[in-house]
Amino acid sequence: MKRRTWKRRKEARPSEISAAALRLFVERGYAATRLDDVAAVAGISKGTLYLYFANKEELFKAVVRETVVISLDRAERIAAEHEGSAAALLGKVMAHFAAMLETEVAAVPKLVIAEAGNFPSLARFYADTVVSRGLALLRRIVERGIESGEFRAVDVDATVPSMIAPFLMMALFKHSLAPHADIRFDSAAVLRSHAELLLRGLAAERPAKRRR
Repeated sequence: MKRRTWKRRKEARPSEISAAALRLFVERGYAATRLDDVAAVAGISKGTLYLYFANKEELFKAVVRETVVISLDRAERIAAEHEGSAAALLGKVMAHFAAMLETEVAAVPKLVIAEAGNFPSLARFYADTVVSRGLALLRRIVERGIESGEFRAVDVDATVPSMIAPFLMMALFKHSLAPHADIRFDSAAVLRSHAELLLRGLAAERPAKRRR
């Protein structure tokens, strides 16, 4: 009886390569990560890697698409399928972003910021592919709340960046200072507090009750 041999699916390889690349990018940074090492971690030859990715920049873009962009896709689906209040939707989206901080995906913004000066094309790609979409999503939610009367008429352009700032701060701290400092944050608690403060700040003012 012949022994059955299993072959790996060809289409599974790109995701395995990007997963290995993410691990090395997190550990070493973009500049210090070599494609030879990515191939070794992925269990393939460097030649095989080049069948899927022309260079390290394209590999990094694939990592962003398969991690942060996928998470953004999910957040946009949450918004598209939501039928309740804008406040409830904002809470859902903020909780979704908070969950990202518990994964390796949270290291990607820190990588981009750290390497932006030396690799401006990566910074532009991230700004166009991730930052613009994330800000646009939050903008739509705030505008929806203003239109429905749930939120007061805030300056949306000035409000949206402040909404995302604590998420970025938690991600940067976790993957930069945290391993070297005694300071500790409960990221989930910080972001729950932020969401509560945000919703209170956005809430439309109720008309004062008339005295009898």
